[in-house]
Amino acid sequence: MLQQYPSQLLEKAVSEFAKLPGVGRKTALRLVLHLLRQPLDEVTRFADSVSRVRQDIMHCRVCHNISDTEVCPICSDARRDASVICVVENIQDVMAVENTQQFHGLYHVLGGIISPMDGIGPADLEIDSLVERVRQGGIEEVILALASTMEGDTTNFYLSRKLAPTGVKLSIIARGISVGDELEYTDEVTLGRSILNRTPFTT
Repeated sequence: MLQQYPSQLLEKAVSEFAKLPGVGRKTALRLVLHLLRQPLDEVTRFADSVSRVRQDIMHCRVCHNISDTEVCPICSDARRDASVICVVENIQDVMAVENTQQFHGLYHVLGGIISPMDGIGPADLEIDSLVERVRQGGIEEVILALASTMEGDTTNFYLSRKLAPTGVKLSIIARGISVGDELEYTDEVTLGRSILNRTPFTT
């Protein structure tokens, strides 16, 4: 039986918070009660920031990372090595690699990996835009930095076939990352070494 709340507004707020990943109704209730104890202006700023995240954040038209502008700060940074692209699954992986401070090239966010079991095919990912970036020239190396899983390896293989006609150098991050591990949960030292010690990709 659902807990009976003294306020319908409270119950609605708890229900909304409980929709967040990893947040149950008990945690949601604690969060809402915490907000009730805060000054109104702080709660207003909190609500406004959440609303603006959804309304104003966009995806970089070049690499598909999240950005406040049409082209993200990484792609527009002239100090980055524009001849190397690191291909990652999601935005969290960009942040994970950046935290290592070992990579100074550009990124390409696929938006997922090929997973037939989940109904995700190549057409659902930013693969064509990656191929087009390479075809435009100036790219000397593409680093495949995807998870060491069956789905990650399948995506690596597919990308290698799509990029083969371009003649670009393909490399894969060193397997210092355990098989089955997600990039965003890998410690920075291991991930940094994996980037530095990347190896040529072979099919």
